Amino acid sequence: MEQQLTRVPPRGKLADAIRYALTRWHGLTRFLHDGCVELDTNPVERAIRPVALGRKNHLFAGSDVGGERWATLCSLVETCKMNDVEPYAYLRDVLQRMVDGYPANRLDELLPWKWKTAAVKS
Repeated sequence: MEQQLTRVPPRGKLADAIRYALTRWHGLTRFLHDGCVELDTNPVERAIRPVALGRKNHLFAGSDVGGERWATLCSLVETCKMNDVEPYAYLRDVLQRMVDGYPANRLDELLPWKWKTAAVKS
């Protein structure tokens, strides 16, 4: 790319693209040096798609408090996914326990990673 850069018009779009790639060369080739680095960003893009798609809808949560509650719910759902917990089953169980009088001082026991362990023991 460095050789080709000298052969193209310096103010052209191709020269801009080559310079862009060269200034980011370390990041672009990082996967060659570290086998744990993914070659593409598709998994990351799939993970953030629901947030990006819902961004405008989330503006209409009704109020700041409603927005905070929506953010909490989204965080819980994503935490479930990260811990291989099915979000609907988790929320159904935890909300039912809360309605049934689960002690408020023990709600930390119902966090997704602890809930999964407790569900396996049951």
